[in-house]
Amino acid sequence: MEDFEKMCHQEYQTVQKFLLRLSGNAELAEELTQETFYQAMRKWKTFRNQCAVSTWLCGIAKNLFYTYCRKPKPAPIDQVPEKPGEDFVDTLLDKEQRLQAHKLLHSLPEPYKEVVTLRTFGELTHQEIGALFGKPERWARVTYYRGRQMLVRLMKGEEFDE
Repeated sequence: MEDFEKMCHQEYQTVQKFLLRLSGNAELAEELTQETFYQAMRKWKTFRNQCAVSTWLCGIAKNLFYTYCRKPKPAPIDQVPEKPGEDFVDTLLDKEQRLQAHKLLHSLPEPYKEVVTLRTFGELTHQEIGALFGKPERWARVTYYRGRQMLVRLMKGEEFDE
């Protein structure tokens, strides 16, 4: 794991710059860079040194970017039809879903539960959360993203892997 952390520090900017050139969007590049390193961490034991680490990482990043591009995009705000008046059943379902999300949030392992709670309900920035934990802002972003993904999987009735 120490080798992986060292590699992350060495290759982070390379992957981020690659994604920035590919996407032209700094925010998207940052998010995809984080997901790239998450996927790389999960697959680290399968890496066979048949190519440079940066090449392997950029391959993962490229695949994530293409997957992102294939996802349907939401309609522009001016093309979304106005929502008719909500009835009581719709409101109740939303409240039930929110209650379920709160219950599932408490089943997340630490630090994901704490970070998602601080970001969502405490409205703290990633920088502030990182400072609370004595970690860099990037750690808070990645932890929040992964916690949010775990919560979404739980709400869909799926299992999550740490």
